[in-house]
Formats: sequence, structure tokens, C-alpha cells
Amino acid sequence: MPAAMTDNIASVPTTRVSVVPGGPVDGEIQPPGSKSLTNRALICAAFASGTSRLSGTLVSEDTEVMIESLAKIGVSIKPIDGGQSLVVDGVGGVVSDDARRISKDAPVEMFIANSGTTIRFLTAALTAFGGRYRLAGIPRMHERPIGDLVDAIEPVIEGQIVATSPGKCPPVEIDSKGWSGESLRVSGGVSSQYLSGLMMAAPIASKSVEIQILGDMVSMPYVRMTADLMAAFGGRTGLQHDADGRLSSVTIDGDYQGAEVSIEPDASAASYFWAAAAVAGGSVLVRDLSEDASQGDVAFARVLEQMGCEYTSTGEGIRITNGPLSTPPPNSASPSSPLLCGIDVEMGEISDTVQTLSVVALFADGPTRIRGVAHNRFKETDRIGNLAIELRKLGARIDEHDDGLTVYPLTAERMASDSPVVLETYNDHRMAMSFALLGLRIGGIEILNPACTRKTYPEFWADLEMLTGRAHHWSSEAPHAEPVT
Repeated sequence: MPAAMTDNIASVPTTRVSVVPGGPVDGEIQPPGSKSLTNRALICAAFASGTSRLSGTLVSEDTEVMIESLAKIGVSIKPIDGGQSLVVDGVGGVVSDDARRISKDAPVEMFIANSGTTIRFLTAALTAFGGRYRLAGIPRMHERPIGDLVDAIEPVIEGQIVATSPGKCPPVEIDSKGWSGESLRVSGGVSSQYLSGLMMAAPIASKSVEIQILGDMVSMPYVRMTADLMAAFGGRTGLQHDADGRLSSVTIDGDYQGAEVSIEPDASAASYFWAAAAVAGGSVLVRDLSEDASQGDVAFARVLEQMGCEYTSTGEGIRITNGPLSTPPPNSASPSSPLLCGIDVEMGEISDTVQTLSVVALFADGPTRIRGVAHNRFKETDRIGNLAIELRKLGARIDEHDDGLTVYPLTAERMASDSPVVLETYNDHRMAMSFALLGLRIGGIEILNPACTRKTYPEFWADLEMLTGRAHHWSSEAPHAEPVT
């Protein structure tokens, strides 16, 4: 190992956090604004004619890289209230000549970190807008496939688009004068963000566009979310389904106009707090999210209802309640309260909550089978394989399947033990937030790199402390590095 690399490792401490067990939780919370809605609204507002005002927006790494990238093509985005509201002066439709002038000397370099929404939405939008660009991120981003989106754009781009890493992964290089065609085909099996990106790009290209869907579309609620948000800015979409009810094509026309849009609290983030009530017992209200929210992940609360929790939806929000935990009978094979039962559940439409449910399932009275989420292997990390690796450190039995996994309950002995277990997060915010739930019931759980939650929820650890009324235990140590010989 080079000396400089050794010095660098020694200078960066490894931070860990342990959530402290302490009985049932009882309270209410309002998560920050939805990442999915914020980044979609930013795309539509950036390419609209006129000024847009977005309220309730998320302040996080994923939204910051989107804002910084849009600023490089002349979009003015002014934060208000610390970024929780944004005023966006759009560039007004397709201006390929102007876009090419921006990048006449060299491609515009955009750093995307590990934000899937940012790179997929911008890739589609910038090819329709025109100009030369290079979109790159951290090493994990360069392992995440984008080939289906590139393949969909190639027949219509007036220019060139290339994904330069093996397997058609980012970085993405674009040299475009806009779109010359009006018919596209895209696979629906890996990510709905490919289709959402193409849908949002169509009004930028100033064309009436039809997009045909190849195969089944994963995460359909996000497609409907995209259509609803586009409508707020003047984009018109039509979703067509085949005889079996599967999405077969989407038609898009219209132009974006400035709009005022309110962003809902993030339903994926809400899942951790609903799950806290399920795991620890108690009752948690997530404010300002309703059953008719545009985010499909509100359905996670209904999954907890299937497991035995009480579900309540009112004008205030959605509440999950689970009774006080009971003490397992002596020599019981099941360590958990009978208030949670194992289930068999299809989660393709709410796949961002798979890690959350997997942790909850450890405390059920039987196995939980999670289906329909094969695409989770291609997200910030392998959210099936790497999740299984970490949960097995607890002594849990985890069976991996092609389309998901089966999680078996922890034993009574493991539940009673507070032996230290160090869990890796793989720089995945959802790993860290899901693993936090373990600490509500089990002592000794140490979570590495807790700061990775800044990707979508910088205040997660503080909000969890507020809800539980207990401070977490933080520690750090300098990584060990072998001397150079």
C-alpha cells in the first residue's frame, strides 16, 4: 500500500453508532420532504418557462447534486428556509443551440455521487435539451446499470450517448442536439426511474412522444407519481395497459410552465418510524402523510398491519400501534411477542422498504418471505445479498432467492444477548436506517458509517433520538493500517 494511502486511512476515524434499547416508543414525527418528489420537481421546474416555487423540499446529498448539476446549465435555484423551499427560474424548453454553447469548449462535468434519480433523470433530460456532458459519481455509481436507458435514448438522440464503464454503467458521456424521434422503447425490469426520466424529458424535446414498455414495470407507483407531478407543470401523460393490466406504453405531450408545488414528507423515511412501533412496541404517528399520498411507500404501513400491528389513518397522518411486548415463555423457541407474525408479501411496488421489513421480520413469530424485488441488487448496494450478509451476523437464518429473500426470526438466546455485533452499511443510507431498528430491542448493535444517511435524511439520528427520548452511543476509532515495507 502506498504511504500516502496509509496516511489517509489512519487520519480518518471509523465512526459507529449504537441505538440504546429502552422499551416501547410513543410519539409523532414528520420526516423531511420526499427525495423522489423533490428531484422530479427540480427537473420539471428547471426546464419550465417561468418561475416555480417548491415547498417542503428535501435538503440532502441526493438533492444537492441535482441542484449543483442544474446550475451548470444556467438554471437559477434559490433556497429559502435553509433549502426547505426552492425558487427555480427555468430555462424554458428545448434550447439545444444555447446548450451547446455552454459546452462548446469542453463537456460539462457533473458529479452525481451515488444518486440514482439524479443520473437517470439528468441523462434523459440533457439528451433532450442538447449539449455535451459527462455524468460521473463515486465508484459504486459506476457499477450501477444504466444500459437500458442508454439503449432507449440511442434511436432518438441527434448525436451520441455512451455509458463508459463495463456492463453499460456510468460515467455517461453525452453529445446531443436534442431528440430527432418520437417513439422509444424501454425495459421496465430494472428500474422505473428509466421510464420516469424519459417521461420527464419528452416535454423538453418539444415532441409528442410514445414510450413502449418492454416486460413488466417494477415500482409502478413511481411512474404514477411522475405523471402526476408532470401534470402540475403542464406535461400531459397517458398510461396504456394491456389485457393483463400491465403497463404497455406511455404517451406524453405538452410544455412545462412554472408552478407552485408542495412536496410530501418522504414515505420511505416514514417506514423506519412505523417500524419502530412494530419492533419496540408502542405507537408512532407520521404526520402529513395520508393513504392517498402520491408515494407508493405509504403502503408499507399496511404491510405492518398484515403482521399484526394496528393501522390508523386520520387527517393528521398515519399511525402504527403495537401492544407492549410480552416476555417469552421459558425455553420458548420464539423470542418475539406474538404481536408480530411472519407473512408472505410481494414488495415490487415498495422495494425501498425491503430492508426495513427484513429487520422487523427478525422479531416475528415465523418466517417472512419477500418477493418481487430482484432489482434491489442494483441499487446503492446489493440490497438482497449484502443485507443477508449483515443480518446473518446476528445469527439469523436468511435465505436468498432470485426475486427476494426469506427472513427467519431470531432465537430467544440471541434476543437476550448483548454481545457486540458490528454491521457494515456499504455506504447505503437505507442499510443504516434499517439497522437502527435492531437497537430498539437488542443491545450491542454497532452500525458503521452512520453519516451515510445524509444521502436522503441528514437528521435521521437526531429525529430517532427525539422519538425514543434516548441518546444514541457514538464512538470512533482510527482504522488500522499495516506499515509499508
